[in-house]
This record gives sequence, C-alpha cells and structure tokens, in this order.
Amino acid sequence: MSLKFYYDLMSQPSRAVYIFLKANKIPFEDKPVALRKGEHLTEEYKKLNPFQKVPFIDDNGFILNESVAILKYLSHKFDIGDNWYPKSDLKRQAKVDEYMNWQHINTRLNAAMIFQHLLLLPRITGKPVQEKQMARFKKGLIESVGHIDKYFLGSQPFLCGDKLSVADLLGACELMQLHAVHEESFYTDNPVVKAWIERVRNRLAPHFDDAHKIIFRTRDIYPTLKAKL
Repeated sequence: MSLKFYYDLMSQPSRAVYIFLKANKIPFEDKPVALRKGEHLTEEYKKLNPFQKVPFIDDNGFILNESVAILKYLSHKFDIGDNWYPKSDLKRQAKVDEYMNWQHINTRLNAAMIFQHLLLLPRITGKPVQEKQMARFKKGLIESVGHIDKYFLGSQPFLCGDKLSVADLLGACELMQLHAVHEESFYTDNPVVKAWIERVRNRLAPHFDDAHKIIFRTRDIYPTLKAKL
C-alpha cells in the first residue's frame, strides 16, 4: 500500500483527514502517532517529518504536511465526488478555500486554545486555568460561531453551499474538540450551527463518531472540566 497516514485522533486536523479517507474508501496504511507519549518528538519521527507534527502523509515517498494541503491533494488524486473540493466550479472551489484560509485563526485557534487551556496546560504546568486568556479565546470563539452561522451557512445546509465539502469536515472537527472539555455549548446554543454539525455527523456516519471516540472518552475521564468565566 503506497499511502501511509500518520495521525493522532486527538488532533482535530488528523480526524478530518481520517474521516475523509474512510468516507471515500481510500486505502491507506495506518500509522498512529501517540502525541501524549511524545512519539512525535523522537529522532526517528523527526527523520520522517522534520516539523514533528500530525497529520502527514507519505504517498510512495511523496511527503506532505498540513491537513488543508493533504485534503486538497487527495481530492485531486483520487476519483471521488466533486463536492469535496470542487474542480469543475471555480466559484464553489473559491468558497471552500475561503473557509479553509479563514478557519486557521478563527474556528481552529479559538476552539483549540480553549481545549488546551482547560485540559492540557494545567496538567503540563501545574498552574490553574488562565482566566484572562480564556476570556479572550471565548470571545473569539463566540465571534467565529456567529460568522459560521450568518456568513458561511446562512440558509445553506453546508458551509459552502448545498453539498458537503472538506470545509465542513475541518470546521466540524474543530468544534467537536469542545466536547472533550464540556464546552460544546459555544455552538450548541446556536441552533443553526448545531443543526449543521448534526448534518455533517449524520452524513459521515459511522466514520465521524468512530474518529471522535477519543473525544467522548476524554469527556468521560474528566467530568468536572468547565471554564470559570
């Protein structure tokens, strides 16, 4: 099998690529990397990937990092539905690109930082949650969810129109990270965004829930996590 996929399902972008591969029945060699054990920091891993991050793919010697680049590459290489990353409609493709570029310092930054500040950083540093920083990311996430509602979705079923795309996959995986720290109300309180997440989840069943088992498990392990803001 020529395509090797290195990932950790605790990583939101890793889950997006994993679900994409599974949903499109693209064969790959499983290469899980346990970030919690520091497997990405070893010299052996560094030889494979100098960035020491996940996800990345090795397609018969062709190394590619970054989930957005990976999803676009796979969409072009394999014979899959044009809905994922439209090649026949320039404007629809541009809308998918628009969300993927926007999300880095909006949905991704704010949801990831809330997760890290509530769960990871207190356990790494031994210090309490930094409430001022949390307030900043909370405000940013509220704004991001509002833009997803009013600008990207509007009256559409999906972020970039009437069809599921890689933009939906990336966006949904980022917001689902909030479940691990009991902060999903940031989007479930918005009926439009909540309905969109459920639409994506149902459309990608059973792969979506399978990829998020580690998130649901983390939520059960830490039942009392909650931001005090």
